[in-house]
Amino acid sequence: MLRALGEFRRVGGGATGLVGRIRQMASGAKMHGTTILSVRKGERVVVIGDGQCTMGSIVIKPTAKKVRRIGPDGKIVAGFAGATADAFTLLERLETKIEEHPGQLLRACVSLAKDWRMDKFLR
Repeated sequence: MLRALGEFRRVGGGATGLVGRIRQMASGAKMHGTTILSVRKGERVVVIGDGQCTMGSIVIKPTAKKVRRIGPDGKIVAGFAGATADAFTLLERLETKIEEHPGQLLRACVSLAKDWRMDKFLR
C-alpha cells in the first residue's frame, strides 16, 4: 500500500499526473475501492473503511468516504468496497427504497435486491 501511495505522489496532482491517470483509464484499468471492516459485539457495531480508491496499484483518491450514514435520520450505517460508481448507485437506490418503506430496513433491502436481479441495467 505504501508503495502505491508513493507512486501516486510521484505522479502527483499536476498535469503529468492527470494525463497519466487518464491514460490508465483509457487503457481499460478499472477503478475500485477496498477494505471495509465491521465488528459487532452485543448491541454495539463499528464500521470502518480505509478511504482509498485505486486503479491497479496506484492510489488515485486517498480520501474516499466509503462508510456513510444513510436514511432519514442517519441511523443506518453503510459501507462499500468494489466498483465506486456502482456503490454510489446502490447507496442512492437503497436510500430511495428506505424512503418507500420507512422503518422497514429489511423490506427495503429485499426490494432493492429484487430490482437488482430483474433490471438488466443494474446487473
